[in-house]
Amino acid sequence: MQPDLSRLCNAIGYQFNDRGLLEQALTHRSANRKNNNERLEFLGDAQLGQVIARQLYAQYPEASEGQLTRMRAALVRGQTLAAVAREMGLGDYLVLGGGELKSGGFRRESILADALEAVIGAILLDGGAQVCDQAILRWYDERLQSV
Repeated sequence: MQPDLSRLCNAIGYQFNDRGLLEQALTHRSANRKNNNERLEFLGDAQLGQVIARQLYAQYPEASEGQLTRMRAALVRGQTLAAVAREMGLGDYLVLGGGELKSGGFRRESILADALEAVIGAILLDGGAQVCDQAILRWYDERLQSV
C-alpha cells in the first residue's frame, strides 16, 4: 500500500500536477523492470550537476576550476544526496521489490541517492527548469553556504 504522497510533496516543497511522475520516481527497478525511476534519475542527475555548478560559479567568483570541481563533487556525491533524501523522509515512500525490502533497501545510500535524482527529473518534467532549479537550491541552501 502506497503511503500518502501529499506529505512527501510537502517535504519536497513541490506539488506535482502529474502525480504519476512522482510515483515513477519512487519506483525502484526491483519493483518494476519496465516503469521505474532509472530514466528520471538520468535526467535529474544532469539537472542537479548543472544547477550546483552554476550556483557555485556565481557564489564563489574567486574560486579556481579545481576548487569549483571539488565543491561540486562534494555536493552531488551519493552520500550527500542520500542525506538530503533522508531529511525529506524519501525512504518511507520508495516502492521496492521483495528482496530490496527484506535487505533494508529503503535505507541504502545508493537507492536513496538515485531516488532523489529521479525526483529531480520528475520535477523538471512536471514543473520546468526554473521550478526544478529553485527546489534544488532550497534543498541545498545550507550545504552551499558551508561547502
